[in-house]
Amino acid sequence: MQWTDKIRHVRTLLVVAAAVIVAASLVVSHLLVRDLSLQEHRNMEVWAEAMRQLNTADENTDLMLVLKVLNGNDNIPVVVTDSEGNVQDYRNLSIKGRTAADSLDYVRRLADEMRSNGRVVRVDDLEVCYAESLMLRRLAIYPYVQMAVVLLFVIVALMAVLSSKRAEQNRVWVGLSKETAHQLGTPISSLTGWVEVLRETYPEDDLIVEMGKDVKRLELLADRFNKIGSRPELKPENLCDTLDTVVQYMKRRAGQRVSLSLQVPETPIIVPLSASLFEWVIENLCKNAIDAMEARGNIWITAGEGENVAWVEVRDTGKGIALKNFDSVFMPGFTTKARGWGLGLPLARRIVEEYHEGHIFVKQSELGKGTTFRVELKKA
Repeated sequence: MQWTDKIRHVRTLLVVAAAVIVAASLVVSHLLVRDLSLQEHRNMEVWAEAMRQLNTADENTDLMLVLKVLNGNDNIPVVVTDSEGNVQDYRNLSIKGRTAADSLDYVRRLADEMRSNGRVVRVDDLEVCYAESLMLRRLAIYPYVQMAVVLLFVIVALMAVLSSKRAEQNRVWVGLSKETAHQLGTPISSLTGWVEVLRETYPEDDLIVEMGKDVKRLELLADRFNKIGSRPELKPENLCDTLDTVVQYMKRRAGQRVSLSLQVPETPIIVPLSASLFEWVIENLCKNAIDAMEARGNIWITAGEGENVAWVEVRDTGKGIALKNFDSVFMPGFTTKARGWGLGLPLARRIVEEYHEGHIFVKQSELGKGTTFRVELKKA
């Protein structure tokens, strides 16, 4: 199992655990709200009975107890109406700033709303309509507020972790690239000197020319690693010429069983580029295509431009990529090859998105038929 798969599984487990915690919180909150609602209903039944006793009181009625029950309700909004819907009394309602007529209409509408919600206790010819207490409403809303706060905290924490991870990866990239360029510098200088000596000694030998080309290639690689370690300078370049350079190089390295073709417009496509780094991107895509085709098949490189964007597509006839792996192929360490490091596509994404502020993605892929990668670059 790739380490990227392990990360995905851990992430899934965390999401499931968070969902279980949220669900448990909602269930507990719902049970508390239900129990408190039932308790308020029982309290209103007692309050309604006290109201009935007050209306039918005689010399034997303990009014102290009745008034204590009635005055004990200081948080549940109540409207008392007769059988015809006329308001007899109300409590715990805010009607400040209203006229008497408006207040009566307002209280009547509240009673109708309470009655339609089923919050009514009938005693003789009285109807005691009530609404949820403020505490009950707050308790019902609290879990959602809690979830929002937790969600916000999780998002901020994830952003901080990802930012820290990205910064750590950048330091690793920079350190590795700088060290690689430094280590390559000394042997390349030595090889360059020996090639010059051989040229002077054997000026007619064609092999010396090929050795010189290989040394130039090593110099280019060292330069690329050096540029990876710092932000490169982008210059206006003809994208078509850059692609042609890559195609000519890859044709010499791909072998006779690989057909590599380039389709670009006749007019130049000028974009800000670090040409050597962008060539590396296309080379990586071509090398991955060759591996996917097992060194036998077709590769098509096409380019075009829109109003603000230039694009390059690399299509092959390889084994394809599963839909679930479209994003994973750009993660460091992900590879389907037995001996691969899984760094080619992450490096390509870094060059395109961080250095050129573009976008690279799998445009289309079908298992057993091939894959198309697309790179989009800003023209200005």
